[in-house]
Amino acid sequence: MSGRARSERGLFERTVDGMRQAMERATSAEAGATAAGWMQRLDPRVKLAAVLALVAAVALSHRLDVIAALLAAGIAMAVTSRVPLSALASGVSLAAGAFAVALAAPALVLTPGRAVAVVPVAGWVVTAQGLMSACYLVLRAAAASTFGFLLVFTTPWAHVLKALRAFHVPVLFVAVLAMTYRYILLLLDSAHDMFVARRSRTVGRLTAATRRRLVAQSAGALLVKSLNMGNDVFLAMQARGYRGEVRVLDDFTMARTDWFALAAAAILAAVAVWVGR
Repeated sequence: MSGRARSERGLFERTVDGMRQAMERATSAEAGATAAGWMQRLDPRVKLAAVLALVAAVALSHRLDVIAALLAAGIAMAVTSRVPLSALASGVSLAAGAFAVALAAPALVLTPGRAVAVVPVAGWVVTAQGLMSACYLVLRAAAASTFGFLLVFTTPWAHVLKALRAFHVPVLFVAVLAMTYRYILLLLDSAHDMFVARRSRTVGRLTAATRRRLVAQSAGALLVKSLNMGNDVFLAMQARGYRGEVRVLDDFTMARTDWFALAAAAILAAVAVWVGR
């Protein structure tokens, strides 16, 4: 696509395309969940409990080196589970890290303390305490999102939902989470198809007012379509006996490896909290 053609695309169209690509990468996690990795062989309940314990350790640690060590442990778990590091870097971890950087940037100059640098042109003073606070926020976000990414990428989505029910998470929450995950994919595909159809029938360059009108009309049509589809899906699920419980053909059984992994995760989390207190 040429630079001129790319510039003529609206912001909303670029956003829809980007989100659709991101969700396509999310669906590829289903293939990664069947790989012959270490975490793929563990019981989903063990993985969920281990991830929650490690995320809690990340949140409770007050030392940068401990948080960095937990992040390194997450990366090592990804390598042994045959999770592509490119997917780990370009997925949720990168997005969470970028968001954390955006949130932490003001703390560099707003936190009082010892000055260590000055922002050129603006003249803002960067303090050592502000830099430390920003590092804590970014490292915590990167480590926590890495563990969450590992859980989703090494476990089929239905098994994640069933593991949540094993921990007595309310049925309503699990049902909403299941439908939201699948429904977002469907809506993004519908929105993308709508804009592709419009672009294929558009000749010449449209004015800004016309583009805004088309975006508003497309948003309204997508809203009506989503409401009708949601009602149809609900009635179809009710007719087939769905009452919120997640049922899969696989039964969860704890093996010796599962108990070892659960104990290792608990010990690692406890040591991280103790050392990082």
